[in-house]
Amino acid sequence: MSGNVIYRGPINRQPRTVNLPVSGALLPGTFVEETATALAQITTSLAKRPLILGVVDFADQTIADAYTSGDTGVAYEAQVNDVFQCALAAATYAKGAPLKISAAGRLAAATTAGDIVFAFFDDTPGAYAAGALADVIIANSYNVPA
Repeated sequence: MSGNVIYRGPINRQPRTVNLPVSGALLPGTFVEETATALAQITTSLAKRPLILGVVDFADQTIADAYTSGDTGVAYEAQVNDVFQCALAAATYAKGAPLKISAAGRLAAATTAGDIVFAFFDDTPGAYAAGALADVIIANSYNVPA
């Protein structure tokens, strides 16, 4: 369910954000971490505090517009059961499929023992291209069992 916002709810509260310069041409809906001076792309949630890169809507940025390196980025602090529109790795996804943070800050299927499940797929089941945005529900993180 494509939409024009990254944060999808719950609508009864405003999520917390971190605002820092971005360390590259990063896309909204991808995962970043807060370093001492910037928001940097991550490829795993292991020993990280994952944040979801949003948009600067008051500056007319859309969810399809990449940040320019050095721009001030807005990143969301994800809470369990929050719904976000996040970028996916190219694959076919089923409703409720467990997801991990992967290459380019995108979510991918968490299928290997030890993968850290960060979210669940909550959109129209089917094939998605690399970088496509889809709704996900933030999980109470756990490792895929052996």
